Amino acid sequence: MAPQTQKPSGPKGKQPKVTQKFIINAAQPANDKIFDLAAYEKFLHDRIKVDGRVGNLGDNVEISQIGDGKIQIITHLPFSGRYLKYLTKKFLKKHQLRDWLRVVSTSKGVYELRFYNVVNDEPEEEDD
Repeated sequence: MAPQTQKPSGPKGKQPKVTQKFIINAAQPANDKIFDLAAYEKFLHDRIKVDGRVGNLGDNVEISQIGDGKIQIITHLPFSGRYLKYLTKKFLKKHQLRDWLRVVSTSKGVYELRFYNVVNDEPEEEDD
């Protein structure tokens, strides 16, 4: 006989309740006053899809500002951090900041907005 596996109890097709916490750190560009944190938070509220629908956050997704330049997203359903990265890139492109900022994952569930490292190899010429 084959070993039996336990099936999750509950209605068919229901996902188990999972709580995940994501943090997006935009302190550096927010301190330089080129990134509007309140507009970004509103963008996330308006654009995050739950069950295939925009604006269906309910109690499943909570978005709040914490500390200086940080946004915390707490989800109570399976959620991808890559989706937050995608939405962040979309916001940067919309506000024409994509050429100067990038989204970097510093650890699991933590994303940071950083400036691109620009290195000039050409020394500046001085006129005597």
